[in-house]
Amino acid sequence: MDLGTVVGLVLTLALLFGAMAMGVGIGPYIDIPSVLIVFGGTTGVLLIGFKMEQMKSLSKIFMIAIKPPQENLPELIKKMVEYSTKARRDGILALESDANNESNAFLKKGLSMAVDGNEPDTIRDLLEIEMEQTSGRHRGNAQIFAQMGGFSGAMGMIGTLIGLVAMLLNMADPSAIGPAMAVALLTTMYGAMIGNIVGAPVANILEIRDADETLAKTLILEGIMAIQAGDNPRTLEGKLLSFLPPKERSSQFN
Repeated sequence: MDLGTVVGLVLTLALLFGAMAMGVGIGPYIDIPSVLIVFGGTTGVLLIGFKMEQMKSLSKIFMIAIKPPQENLPELIKKMVEYSTKARRDGILALESDANNESNAFLKKGLSMAVDGNEPDTIRDLLEIEMEQTSGRHRGNAQIFAQMGGFSGAMGMIGTLIGLVAMLLNMADPSAIGPAMAVALLTTMYGAMIGNIVGAPVANILEIRDADETLAKTLILEGIMAIQAGDNPRTLEGKLLSFLPPKERSSQFN
């Protein structure tokens, strides 16, 4: 679980609702017409703009922001060096059992292709296609939350206009001005909260998750190509360590 994302979300909500409670209480900030306009409207336009399959997976996509699949890159490099050492010593066919037992699906696929004797260009092309397609799906998922931020803000403005029209039409009735003004103000607040607490931040962290996964897969790809080419394990390790920040680089051969 990503502690930073969870703490940030909980802290933001706690501070906002705490400030409301210390003022006039939470109740005055709850308005059903405003909820229908912003939450209902945002959901509706998202259904228009995205595939139903994507919308059905919205909760799973959100959980990737909270609890992302993580790859330990130093451990992954260590494993690649071990595979390289074994292949140099016993031949690449000796990695067949390792490929079958490999838990990382992308590494398993690449290693299996290398063991099966596929041409280097074929392996690189197929793995790069998989990387691009996976990253494309991830970017599409992140776009849902990015659009959610924009749509919710727009729905908030629409609600504000609805409230202002209702208020202007009922200027002669003071009792009607308050509810209309509540709709005008609270829709803007709801839209801003959805867009800036959920929409934009989640879209941003999902893009970061995609970049992290792409980095790990690029490392794997380069490792597979080096293993198939029969590169010296030291050379392979030096190449893969360049994917890490300098402070995280630690050689097994020192």
